[in-house]
Amino acid sequence: MLLIPCPYCGPRPELEFRNAGHAHIARATAADDQGWAETLFYRDNPKGVIAERWRHFSGCGRFFNALRDTVSDGFLASYRVGEPRPAAPPPIPEGEAPRIGAGEEPRP
Repeated sequence: MLLIPCPYCGPRPELEFRNAGHAHIARATAADDQGWAETLFYRDNPKGVIAERWRHFSGCGRFFNALRDTVSDGFLASYRVGEPRPAAPPPIPEGEAPRIGAGEEPRP
């Protein structure tokens, strides 16, 4: 079971969360149809560490941001919306499980 570190509730099972897309994206204030399409639908799918927005819908119901390694699917850090993005820790090596569990802090 994958545990996701909610910055409000602590580590919880992944079934309690929903991904809400990329974090820290520049949203268009006034755009044509192509600009809105790029804002809403076209996203990079990079290999490595990305910042995402998540919602803990079965817990506190709050949104938060998290750094996730797309190679290992491990969560490296989580932080509240409005806080600055933390420096990305080194990615989790392929084949290694993320080190987070009940009572543990996310990897440094």
